[in-house]
Amino acid sequence: MDAGFHGKLDADQSESLISHLALDIGGTLIKLVYFSRNKDRPIDENKNSKNSVIDGRLHFAKFETSKINDCLEFILSNKLHLGGFRHHEDPASDNILIKATGGGAYRFADLIKEKLGVSIEKEEEMECLVAGANFLLKAVHQEAYTYMDGRKEFVHIDHNDLYPYLLVNIGSGVSMIKVDGDGKFERISGTSVGGGTFWGLGRLLTKCKSFDELLELSHQGNNRVIDMLVGDIYGGLDYSKIGLSSTTIASSFGKAISNTRELEEYKPEDIARSLLRMISNNIGQIAYLNALRFGLKRIFFGGFFIRSHAFTMDTISVAVNFWSKGEAKAMFLNHEGFLGALGAFMSYKKHGRDDSISPQLGQRYPVCKPLVGDKICYPLNGDLSDNDSLECSVYVA
Repeated sequence: MDAGFHGKLDADQSESLISHLALDIGGTLIKLVYFSRNKDRPIDENKNSKNSVIDGRLHFAKFETSKINDCLEFILSNKLHLGGFRHHEDPASDNILIKATGGGAYRFADLIKEKLGVSIEKEEEMECLVAGANFLLKAVHQEAYTYMDGRKEFVHIDHNDLYPYLLVNIGSGVSMIKVDGDGKFERISGTSVGGGTFWGLGRLLTKCKSFDELLELSHQGNNRVIDMLVGDIYGGLDYSKIGLSSTTIASSFGKAISNTRELEEYKPEDIARSLLRMISNNIGQIAYLNALRFGLKRIFFGGFFIRSHAFTMDTISVAVNFWSKGEAKAMFLNHEGFLGALGAFMSYKKHGRDDSISPQLGQRYPVCKPLVGDKICYPLNGDLSDNDSLECSVYVA
């Protein structure tokens, strides 16, 4: 579990500082986003605007969905659930609603009501993913980057030339979304082979008890012990006629069919490495082919499957580079796993409240010019080496 707040806040802090909790409850992980006001800084009244500014931090946390009770206990002990809203049609009601997206918003609605005493206002999953991605790409300085051969390079995002782009969200499964603008998108493809596949097969094959344990295990492995390479077929040579090097994987897990080794001789770390490479390769290939199909120049990868894991990113990047013949690059996001939760958080602005804030996020910065019709002032500034929280400001409508 990662969280901006560790442990328990005192009652006064929780009720006065925390607002706008939003959840993305997936098949594998629960993602949380919530805003905390900076109690040491007063509200800045802007004389030239109807809005005032509150400084604070945007916090991120995650839990395994199978451990949802731990998540609810974290929310309850820190009184995060009090940062919801009351429906405009019944403002006098004591019923607090919090924003949530993902399949778990339906599956666990009754449990959340029972444990927290709040109701879920469900937001459409794809809309939230796109809203979260658009927000990050517009608002967070140095959010997008490429990663290949061990080199991480931040990508400058031209806000006037952002659309269209392909968003590849790798969760339990994979969705590929063509984004044409704010609120304009189409899910054009996907695959059932995603993070859930890696974790599920990995658990069956290695007995690892968590995704992170499996990911760490893969870091220690060598997939060439398991995978059949072109060089294994061609006596160590390249298949140069069709552009395949001797190190290209010809068949994932192909060496496991050999009669010269017992199954027990294959190490769990090598199996985990081969599995991670197989899934990452296929996602990268399918993503590029869909970008090619629609003529999209930019491909952004998100979702907690990636987890800023060097081998995963490098494999996806190599796949995109290989199939595009170097014409396309895979791009990743620092806050890759929280797109849906951020989108749900941003949806609070649909509910004006007199007693709290409307989450129109921004950061005081030398250049702070929102796009026409856009309620986000950017860029945000934060420690991007730590995904737990971002320093930001919100505008009080």
